[in-house]
Amino acid sequence: MILCIRDAVAADMARVAALYGREVVHGTATFELRPPDAGEMASRFAAVRRHDLPWLIAEVDGAFGGYAYASPFRPRPAYRYGVEASIYVEEEARGRGVGRALLEALIARVRARGLRHVIGAISDSGTSAASIALHRALGFREAGVYRQVGWKFDRWLDVTLMQLDLDPAGAPPRGPGLDLAGGPA
Repeated sequence: MILCIRDAVAADMARVAALYGREVVHGTATFELRPPDAGEMASRFAAVRRHDLPWLIAEVDGAFGGYAYASPFRPRPAYRYGVEASIYVEEEARGRGVGRALLEALIARVRARGLRHVIGAISDSGTSAASIALHRALGFREAGVYRQVGWKFDRWLDVTLMQLDLDPAGAPPRGPGLDLAGGPA
């Protein structure tokens, strides 16, 4: 298997929308109920890039295998050093190290950006053991569980919050963090 992790480009958004759309319709990794089209995904991609945050694509043997991106954790300025990681892997690429490679690359990019925290919000924690195990293996720790917070497929779903502290010693920030008013700080 040849695995390549690269920066996303606008032309990737049709494949991103297709993967995400399948998860919206059939899965519980997202609580959206209507799949966004490629145009909406392109808008989301542009919003992430306006913050100078990474959006990555995984290719497995030359084929689209998944994507990951970091987005601002919360909109208030005090949260400007934290991001939330989102990862989606094509079904046929799961269990092959694609999610791990995407998350490792995303963490490296966030660290290089001088940010402090990466948050994972893993929905349907009752059936997402592999995602929780992956985050744990990369140093994330459980920060809490929102119990029965989402209603999808006629059932209540939990969300497990996991946090990676990129500077556990608590040193002051190295830079200004994210400009949550719309662009890189």
